[in-house]
Amino acid sequence: MNFYITDDDEVFRSMLSQIIEDEELGEVVAEAEDGSFLDTNTLEINQVDILFIDLLMPIQDGIETIRRLGPSFKGKIIMISQVESKELIGEAYSLGIEYYITKPLNKVEVISVVRKVMERIRLERSIHDIQRSLSNVFDVHSMTNYRPNSDKKKITDWVQVLLSELGIAGENGSKDLLDIVNYLYEYETSFGLDAGFPTLKDIYTHVSLKKLGIMNSQEEVERERKSSEQRVRRAIYQSLNHMASIGLTDYANPKFENYASKFFDFETVRQRMSELKQVSVTSSTTHTRINAKKFIQVLYFESKQLLIERY
Repeated sequence: MNFYITDDDEVFRSMLSQIIEDEELGEVVAEAEDGSFLDTNTLEINQVDILFIDLLMPIQDGIETIRRLGPSFKGKIIMISQVESKELIGEAYSLGIEYYITKPLNKVEVISVVRKVMERIRLERSIHDIQRSLSNVFDVHSMTNYRPNSDKKKITDWVQVLLSELGIAGENGSKDLLDIVNYLYEYETSFGLDAGFPTLKDIYTHVSLKKLGIMNSQEEVERERKSSEQRVRRAIYQSLNHMASIGLTDYANPKFENYASKFFDFETVRQRMSELKQVSVTSSTTHTRINAKKFIQVLYFESKQLLIERY
């Protein structure tokens, strides 16, 4: 993230810059001592994501500067000031600022606020990218003889087979995993995977958008994204339990040999087997950490391979 700090106090600018750099929140690309030095062109050239701006400055104050910038500035604004006037704070929020931080600086508050704003920026960008991707996918489908419904059903069939083998076909998260594989298949068909997989967050956000519809609010999409992620992680934990239980019963079991090391890190499976052995094979308690991204990638590639082999 790129930050721009506008404040007439040089010491304050230095302190704020230090916090941003020390916490690796991003880069302070530029500073100014008054709002009169700010314009949309300067912000665009510096690709500013988050603008810190003081309320009271000698030539042009923060309120006037924000009003002048108007909607042309697409980034987020955090206002900082010693003033605690409800009227001024209310006016600042009505002009579109994200947060109002009072001086003197509280490091914990600054870090918390910045991370919340960064999270909102990432979410908005993810939603925008997914909406654009959906539009492109629909365009591709309309201009070719590609048969998405047929292909989706075929790959879904093989996902179901694998989920059954992994012991989680009936888990709540299995539906999310089906939707995720469908999205990845559609994504690769349209854009390829040369640049790598979409991030897990983008994947979950896409699945949530497709489930809820693109007209839902960001809060609703974010809530569903988190729920989807939790369901998937619970399903993956259940699969880990299933594989570890098989391994305890019969280490040479073909299902254990074929899937355990593919879908999970070897040490993770061994640790879970050890936990189950010490407690009981029905225990769901675990201190092991799963690699959800690896599981999803393997599920996708294994399903696609089965589809290709039997196409």
